[in-house]
Amino acid sequence: MAEPLFRPLSAAELCEAMRGARAFDASRLDRILRVDEDRGLVEVQASVTWRSLAERLRPGDPQAGAARTTLPTVGESLAWNAAGPDGRPAVTHVESITLVTPEGELRRVSRVANAELFALAVGGQGLFGAPYSVTLRVESLARAVSDSAASPPERMPRDALRLLVPPEALAGFLTAARQRCGEWRVAIEAEAVRATRAEAETFLRWARRDYAEVTLQLTRHGNLGSSLKAMQVRRELIDAAIAAGGAFHIACTPEATREQTEACYPQLRCFLAEKRRFDRHERLVNAWYRRQRALLLTQPERPSYNAP
Repeated sequence: MAEPLFRPLSAAELCEAMRGARAFDASRLDRILRVDEDRGLVEVQASVTWRSLAERLRPGDPQAGAARTTLPTVGESLAWNAAGPDGRPAVTHVESITLVTPEGELRRVSRVANAELFALAVGGQGLFGAPYSVTLRVESLARAVSDSAASPPERMPRDALRLLVPPEALAGFLTAARQRCGEWRVAIEAEAVRATRAEAETFLRWARRDYAEVTLQLTRHGNLGSSLKAMQVRRELIDAAIAAGGAFHIACTPEATREQTEACYPQLRCFLAEKRRFDRHERLVNAWYRRQRALLLTQPERPSYNAP
């Protein structure tokens, strides 16, 4: 019996699924919908990969297909506001988003139309709606690929620790990080450094200024004692980044404490309040949201030293 043909997910189906709080197959959102050469725009669905998009826009160009990104798809990058191959956050390349709200309403959001929701949705961890499509700026994407050609970012595992450090503090931070890992006898299996750019358009922004993004892959072991030690080391490295005037990526750093999170993301409490305002029945939740909500409800941690 022949396998059924792959059927794309329509906007109407996605709206219906959201209204009924039903699961949907996001992999069906993988079409490049249109290329507007006159306006320099391309509209893609959320599960389109950056690689396939680059190959479509620049056929036959090996540099386009080889560009490395932090996350594989447009939708995932949008949820994290992840930095592209040139270090610019994803919002830089976005013209608009066609978003299906938790109530199942299809809305076009941009810097002009529904600007408040646009700022919350980009970097919003997928909590403000399901993106049906994203309209991107072709010129901006082409510049991202070209600017990264000389030194493409290393591909690192998702569980790698991603820290943000002012460029002028980078050397001192790396020395301190290696020293702390040595004291704990935790090996750094791989490390990568790249420049990231500032943005001021998203609500839960991590790129408050130009940073050096330091990605560290630490040795992990399966037993409980080693896992606890690894968590403590990662927290100490976060502290070192904060002491250097930096921060951490809130999208992928679950070990951060409440104190560390509030120091780097004082807007998080307001962000969660906006989430409840836009999604009163909390139809869109995930592990990241549950953790951050629980983190802010816990009692502040007491310092381990005696104050003078």
